[in-house]
Amino acid sequence: MVSRFALAVLAASIPGAATADPAVVEEVRAAEQAGSWRFDVTLSHGDTGWDDYADGWRVELEDGTVLDTRVLLHPHVEEQPFTRSLSGVAIPEDVAEVFVRASTNAEGWSETRVVHLLSR
Repeated sequence: MVSRFALAVLAASIPGAATADPAVVEEVRAAEQAGSWRFDVTLSHGDTGWDDYADGWRVELEDGTVLDTRVLLHPHVEEQPFTRSLSGVAIPEDVAEVFVRASTNAEGWSETRVVHLLSR
């Protein structure tokens, strides 16, 4: 059995573990285009380099079904907040709202989701 002290020491020794923070979805804009949707999502995060950076965001339904994901391939240390787009997102006709969730390479997917109401 591992003691709480040993777990605290282990966590403190993992690079970025003490300073990791979730990426924040600052703004979501969506527009319907020829039967699919384009999303422009603005994120902010304390990117420090390759060890801790915002590495993506995704569009989900209320039940957590992932509709599409925008992968971010590099840190944005000098560009905060930043906006990236994703086109061709298929959203069922009966859906009036979607959720956007961000991810970092240090923490994974955030528990926080931002709701976006679709204007159809």
